Amino acid sequence: MIKQEDNSQTSIIERTADYKPPNTWRSWLIGRPLSTADAAHQTIGKVVGLAVFASDALSSTAYATQEILVILAAAGTTAFGFVFPISMAIVALLAIVTISYEQTIHAYSDGGGAYIVARDNLGELPALIAGASLLIDYILTVSVSIASGVAQITSAFPEMYTYRVGLAVIFIMFIMLMNMRGVKESGVAFAVPTYFFVVMMIVTVGMGLFRFFSGALGTVVDPPELETLHGAVTAITPFLILHAFASGTTALTGVEAISNGITAFKEPRSKNAGITLIWMSLILGSLFLGISFLAKEIGAIPSESETVISQFARTVYGDRGVLYLMLIGATTVILIMAANTSFADFPRLGALVAKDGFLPRQLTYRGSRLVYSRGIATLAIIASLLLIIFNASVTRLIPLYAIGVFLSFTLSQGGMTLRWWKIGKLKQGETKTERGSTLRYEKSWRSKMLVNGFGAVCTFVVMMVFAITKFKDGAYVVLFLIPLLVSVFWLIHRHYNNLAKKLSLDNFGIIPPHTIRHRVIMPVSGVHQGTLSALRYARMLSDDVTAVHVVIEPADAEKVRDKWETWGEGVRMVMLDSPYRLFVEPILGYISDIAEHRQPGETITIVVPEFVSDNRMTATLHTNTAEILRGQLKHQHNIVITNVPYHVHEDGGHEGVVK
Repeated sequence: MIKQEDNSQTSIIERTADYKPPNTWRSWLIGRPLSTADAAHQTIGKVVGLAVFASDALSSTAYATQEILVILAAAGTTAFGFVFPISMAIVALLAIVTISYEQTIHAYSDGGGAYIVARDNLGELPALIAGASLLIDYILTVSVSIASGVAQITSAFPEMYTYRVGLAVIFIMFIMLMNMRGVKESGVAFAVPTYFFVVMMIVTVGMGLFRFFSGALGTVVDPPELETLHGAVTAITPFLILHAFASGTTALTGVEAISNGITAFKEPRSKNAGITLIWMSLILGSLFLGISFLAKEIGAIPSESETVISQFARTVYGDRGVLYLMLIGATTVILIMAANTSFADFPRLGALVAKDGFLPRQLTYRGSRLVYSRGIATLAIIASLLLIIFNASVTRLIPLYAIGVFLSFTLSQGGMTLRWWKIGKLKQGETKTERGSTLRYEKSWRSKMLVNGFGAVCTFVVMMVFAITKFKDGAYVVLFLIPLLVSVFWLIHRHYNNLAKKLSLDNFGIIPPHTIRHRVIMPVSGVHQGTLSALRYARMLSDDVTAVHVVIEPADAEKVRDKWETWGEGVRMVMLDSPYRLFVEPILGYISDIAEHRQPGETITIVVPEFVSDNRMTATLHTNTAEILRGQLKHQHNIVITNVPYHVHEDGGHEGVVK
């Protein structure tokens, strides 16, 4: 309702819409629509935040050890002794990355993902490389985690193996639907299974260690046959060790997720996000080391038919009983939920990149539940296609994984290093505002710069190792996709920039003078009440009105001519003969001819009568000529198109409406 105080001399009137979206089947599916004012109440705490943003990293304990063993298998089972030392090196790298991102979280309280950090400190191109790397990584996270979750199911129930692709797609659609309901609601729903997995894994690892030190652990009974997926080698070489290390670094994917989603946390956001990051790293590092140590001791064999976690669980518990099924179930759920981290971060990152004009603007739209629903749907579709293409195989997808995230790690930490250097150049009490944060002088800037610099060097080395060792396995695909995606970013950005320049009011000058002449052209297929309604509207626009009828059948044209002479109110009609029975092309040709010879300052408006039936079933019995014409005419330059709908009710009434 318009307020009384708005009746002033200003031409700006503020008004609040009273409309409230009704409850529909979508409300039942994803929840009732939320007001923009509800955004502050959709934030989450540390406990729920761990479920939302750490499920990806925590779930990697289910397959990281197996991926190390898959590479070491090329040198035989004797090489499996290196799995624990390699895991220790990976956990050391995890500690470095965690400390580095802890600093990033406190420096960028509004979200310090690699894209923003690189944009503010390294420039546009590095930011786009970081953005492309992360977007690709999030897509692969969904594909790998879902495929790994399905692999747990097929390990427990081998008869389900042939249905793994269909199951994977169904799980993606389920995660998509849950995320459409909102970050808070999906986080609460996923919190219980996340903590159930953590508890079950701690119990299993703890029992395994107890049985090992008491001498009662034993080895895997009837292990699967050893498969050499990467070709056999005669000796354990440094390249093999580095290759296995690169595969195991998939355990670090998801560490950056919390820094991207700081805005989802309750105040104080940075503190809550930082504590959640530390919780995640401690749980991840402990479980990963425990599983790697015990996998070597029980003689676990990496296999597509039965996962290492399955072999580990049935060895610790002695059979495939209730506890085994509970762990497999918990692992399956956490692996499927790992995709939730990407569904939380991919839309946010996509919206940031789109806001800067490098992705379609539609990705910045928040749906009825205050989430970037179009980004969520995009992620689900692309990840599903990947699973179908790669037949839901974890081993085939893993080589594409992690290189993107380590590239983003490097750019993020490199950007933070430069940020601390800029802070060191400030004077005491001096501040400097950038797009993503405010720089303030800190006494400890040197030590923080060294931490982030060391993190950048470490992640860069790991990225190079991954790129070299995994190049033939499929890493070359990602190395090709990242530049390709960056090129797409630039093309989209150039389009938006060119459009903005053409529409800009800068140096526009004065508003052009009013049109000197207004000509109206009205296509007519027949003469009836709808035609006369459109004619009345056309004559309101101008005295210069021309009706155009395309002659397809001479007999029908004669009827139109007779009726027009009676009902046309003296308006001229042009009869266009169409010997090849075409309708649209002759009209387009006539309009183009008129437009080519029009006078300066003349506006041409095409008034199109449109028949609209209130019954959807009977509407299919009619050709929507108006929509066909509109679709063709909208591509004509400097021509206005107006539809005049003519509504026909089933009870025989009618109503003309202009739009």
